[in-house]
Amino acid sequence: MMEQDIQEILFSQAALERRVKELAGELRRDYAHKAPLVVGILRGSFVFMADLVRHLDFPLTLDFMAASSYHGAQSSGKVNIQLDLHDDIAGRDVLLVEDILDTGNTLSKLVAELRSRNPASLKLCVLLDKPDRRTQPIQADYVGFTIPDAFVVGYGLDYEQQYRNLPYIGVLKPSVYQG
Repeated sequence: MMEQDIQEILFSQAALERRVKELAGELRRDYAHKAPLVVGILRGSFVFMADLVRHLDFPLTLDFMAASSYHGAQSSGKVNIQLDLHDDIAGRDVLLVEDILDTGNTLSKLVAELRSRNPASLKLCVLLDKPDRRTQPIQADYVGFTIPDAFVVGYGLDYEQQYRNLPYIGVLKPSVYQG
């Protein structure tokens, strides 16, 4: 049913699994002796983050934040933190995990907010980077894939809370979101 709304598959389930394992290798190298706090940005990052942390073999703790600047297919430009961290991050190594870095509005606000809390380090890991849409000067430290300016869904990414459960990342047909 959902597959009929997909224009093309950008990354198959196998490609996602391969790249997540590669990212985990980079993180194992950089965090092996740090016991970081891994912070997932809800809701989009939950599938990626779950797969990623299962490949990490060092001590870590998990927490989540929820923030949004999107309404439907459009970014409002205003970022709202809807769920904040449970613990103090001062002096901690923090790895922020997000599904997609698009305009950068949400992540630039979250990064600034978290930096103000004095972590020992703060790094950003994104599954997808869409640099053509960037309006804020922010870059991820770890990137799964760089993608063109297309509306993507699946593997946690949604449109109107749908398509998150697709096992791949696909481009949504414009007729679905331009209605």
